[in-house]
Amino acid sequence: MRSTHKIKSSIVKVGAAPESLPEMVTEAQASGVSLGKVSSVESSPGGHALENKGTGTWSLTAWVSEVQAFEARAVRAQAWETQAFEAQSRASHPKATPVTGAGAVPVLRQRFLPEKVQVPGEEKSELLITRPFWSNKAEYLLAQLGYTMRPSSLWSFCYLWLHSGGGIFLIIYIFLLFLVGIPLLFLEMAAGQRMRQGNIGVWKAISPWIGGVGYTSFMVCFINGLLLNVITAWILFYLSQSFQFPVPWEKCPLLENASGFDPECARTTPSLYFWYRMTLKASDSIEDNGPPVLSLTLPLFVSLCLLGACMLKGLKWTGKVMCVLVSTSGLIMLYLVVRSIMLEGAVFGLHYMTVVKISTIANANVWCGAGSQVLCSLGLGFGAIVSIASHMQSSNSCLSDAIIVALVNLVSMMLVTPFIFSVLGFWATQLTHRCNAKNIETILKLVNMGILPPEAQPPQNLIGNPTSIFTSWFNSLSHPIKKEVLSHVSECNLEEQFLKIKESTNFAFLAFIEAMSFIPGSISWSILFFLMLLNLELSTTIGITHSIITSLQDTFISVQKYTKLFTVVVLMLMFLGGLFFTRPSGSYYIRLLTDYWTIIPMIIVIIFENLAVNWARKAGSFFPDTANLWGYPLYTIMRWLWSCLIPFVLLALSMISVFQLSQKNITYLAWDSSTSKEVVRQYPSWGLFTLFALSLTVILPIPIYFVYCFIHGIPSNSTRDKPMISSKSLPVSLQLTPIEEVENEEILQGDTQIADQPVV
Repeated sequence: MRSTHKIKSSIVKVGAAPESLPEMVTEAQASGVSLGKVSSVESSPGGHALENKGTGTWSLTAWVSEVQAFEARAVRAQAWETQAFEAQSRASHPKATPVTGAGAVPVLRQRFLPEKVQVPGEEKSELLITRPFWSNKAEYLLAQLGYTMRPSSLWSFCYLWLHSGGGIFLIIYIFLLFLVGIPLLFLEMAAGQRMRQGNIGVWKAISPWIGGVGYTSFMVCFINGLLLNVITAWILFYLSQSFQFPVPWEKCPLLENASGFDPECARTTPSLYFWYRMTLKASDSIEDNGPPVLSLTLPLFVSLCLLGACMLKGLKWTGKVMCVLVSTSGLIMLYLVVRSIMLEGAVFGLHYMTVVKISTIANANVWCGAGSQVLCSLGLGFGAIVSIASHMQSSNSCLSDAIIVALVNLVSMMLVTPFIFSVLGFWATQLTHRCNAKNIETILKLVNMGILPPEAQPPQNLIGNPTSIFTSWFNSLSHPIKKEVLSHVSECNLEEQFLKIKESTNFAFLAFIEAMSFIPGSISWSILFFLMLLNLELSTTIGITHSIITSLQDTFISVQKYTKLFTVVVLMLMFLGGLFFTRPSGSYYIRLLTDYWTIIPMIIVIIFENLAVNWARKAGSFFPDTANLWGYPLYTIMRWLWSCLIPFVLLALSMISVFQLSQKNITYLAWDSSTSKEVVRQYPSWGLFTLFALSLTVILPIPIYFVYCFIHGIPSNSTRDKPMISSKSLPVSLQLTPIEEVENEEILQGDTQIADQPVV
């Protein structure tokens, strides 16, 4: 073949020294020539042997065999040969340079790949460590879906639906999903897929001046990873307790050596007591600290072990695990939805799904809540989407992937909503029944004691529907007797009981388990529910942990030789960090971070990601080949959204969020052991200072890195001068035109210089 002859002649012509072999490999790969044919060249005219075992330099035989293995994976079109020959001709006619005994200076001063794996045996060689790919697109999509389907987002979606206008909130959410969510999801997927780097390196490659956003995103991701592991520990603890009969949150525990119940539990409900005193062993305030709770330390360690089992065997094994976790969660969710709508009171709960409050469409808080929910439900700004997408082939249509992931995520939230509303309806109905039954018992005692008149004698048979029977009897009383009865008993209102549910973890660990204790088969319900939560939480945590490990491996290349050991080290660090949140006051810190901290850094990260892409796109160095993904008009719309609309939406969202936080009383629900009730407490001043200091710490890398680039004269967009894809993560086959590929193989290597030849 003509290209083979050219490469051979160029090696002999320039008197290639051993250090210049990588440049010849780059030329050979660009032309699609079988590199095994070069093995016939054993020495250069300059007198330098290509194999020098004494000095441990180049071993041609082992090196060529590795290149042949690498070439076998490449998919090259025969039509590229002619245009690749033009790049070879440039290498064949370098600028005249004084030649020393060591041979001619290489045309391209290209660094060889930094990852070097020593092969055992007599001959050692430096092998190319390529970035692994997902086994198939289905595993990749399920990995993205598993990351986005976090339980907290599913619950907050239902909570906002209930308290933010009903159906109007759903309409606003879908509108913002297509206007903001999908374009930003596409942006992160495309950035990771094209740059093939973790979250830290990808933004440096796109726009160096905004490279600090990668460090900010990494820190936010790491802190949220600690919180997710602790929540997984809670789920594991409840799951382990679900195999008892009866379940421990159904009845109060008995005192040791006594026949009575624990008085602290007798003053409240068993589920509330089990949550605060048996699970969290919560202190009365955030200022009351203590050592980590032993009953949560073991589940936390088990959660990290499960993470290790899912990730230590590599990306292909992780893909299989994600398929099992996501599919199992979907099946359990579908079963629970079908079963929950058959519960008593489910119709009352489902009624709230059909409520539409038109007036809320003009409420800025509703729009802000919907916008924040879009960003949180898709998991934007944490870097996990970028890291997961960095393991996909560059020819993959990431725009279609973004649409699929966003729509399936929306369907999953709309699927779990009737389940949650049905359970809440059943829960409120059962509590109202018990309230009315207790009122009947109290009124009977008062009548027998003569405190109430005989006309207030209530019905004693409440079999069937206690609430309906009590309401009918109460309405038949005269007004004076009604007033007298109400002075001795509490009013049981079904609607008020339904709307008592609060944000955060209350549904999973309070309302649901209390509701399940009212029906037969509560053990199976609890096992299925917490197994679904465990699968969803694990799949999200896998995405977060993968982002952390990938970003560190791409930054510190040497640890790639010890991937399993490095993964274990990261997991142990996360375990040690998570111990802080397993203390008696740890749940109050989790509430502080999730309710008042996470949203602001996340929005700031997304704003700078959008800014970096717009900056690079205007310079013509980002997405040069994505216009054909779904047709030019759709890509034009995406570019317009990135440039014009989304920045203003994100800026408005951040300003409204900051304003809302400034108007709120920074409070938390705490356990009062003296009264066995939840009480609202104010976060101390040092807690607010910690919140501010943490926010400042994670945001500081953005301006610091900007100042660093400005002082050192690094251009604002150096993708024309510096690698957009690091040498360690170069794809096997870039989906570019032949001239662009040869050009990028020269440009994307560090310290590229072409003597007297302009880049085409």
